[in-house]
Amino acid sequence: MIAGTRESNLAMAQTIEFNRRFEAAYPDLECEIRGITSTGDIDLKTHLKDMGGAGVFVRELDDALLRGDIDVTVNSLKDIPTFIDPRLTVAAVLPRADVRDAVIPVPLEDVADDADLGTSSVRREKMLGECRPGIRLKPIRGNMNTRLGKLAAGEYDAIIMAKAGLDRLGISENVHPISKEKFIPAAGQGAIAIECRSDDTKTIELLRKLNDAKTHTEVKAERDILRIMNAGCSSPIGINAEVIGDVMRIRAGSCVSADPMKIDTAFPVSEMESRIKQVADQLMGKKE
Repeated sequence: MIAGTRESNLAMAQTIEFNRRFEAAYPDLECEIRGITSTGDIDLKTHLKDMGGAGVFVRELDDALLRGDIDVTVNSLKDIPTFIDPRLTVAAVLPRADVRDAVIPVPLEDVADDADLGTSSVRREKMLGECRPGIRLKPIRGNMNTRLGKLAAGEYDAIIMAKAGLDRLGISENVHPISKEKFIPAAGQGAIAIECRSDDTKTIELLRKLNDAKTHTEVKAERDILRIMNAGCSSPIGINAEVIGDVMRIRAGSCVSADPMKIDTAFPVSEMESRIKQVADQLMGKKE
């Protein structure tokens, strides 16, 4: 098994986690990790929203997968486009980590009104504009370590990133999570996705053993809502689904229109297919 991944410290940490689980499940099989440089890692100046749409962090990985150079890719699920090439499939997701966003080095409420806060997420920009309109938002690019270095160098007063990534890198000092009720995470945030070729039945069967059912159900709901809205993972939309027993709770917020929309609803998991359509319609402002 050859697993392709981006070359950042976080991507490698996530792939090592996959490797550990894979080799524990299949002691007789070995998994080689192969680093691949993505477009999103090369261009560190252009704002993500101006880089040609979704997939800037996975295009080269997908190409390598389709060529047969690698067997699987390991990515943060939120980096995988909502609409993927039909020749590829997300065959497994690992158990989800913390879904929240986090501010460094102080809590969001303690960031000064005239501070420079770094983010390149349209969703975060819109939500910050709602809850902290006085803060100056300043684009920031690069992997997590690069961003932390820019913060330490004084280029920013604070930065906001996914807590799951910080946790996976063992970074906890001055990390201040934001409540997901107040700041709704991106669809798929905190989940690691394993992608392979749709016709690779052998690999799909191997990955089935690694798939976390609860996480899979949650992220499927989140991504299905985006698909119904014809929106991508980089859209100014937050969606968090949480399965508790046989109930699914969905928190969602959309800043697509001039009037922000927020939803907090719960329903039986068995009704998921019909209810997520209602959530998507509400987020799009459609009347019932």
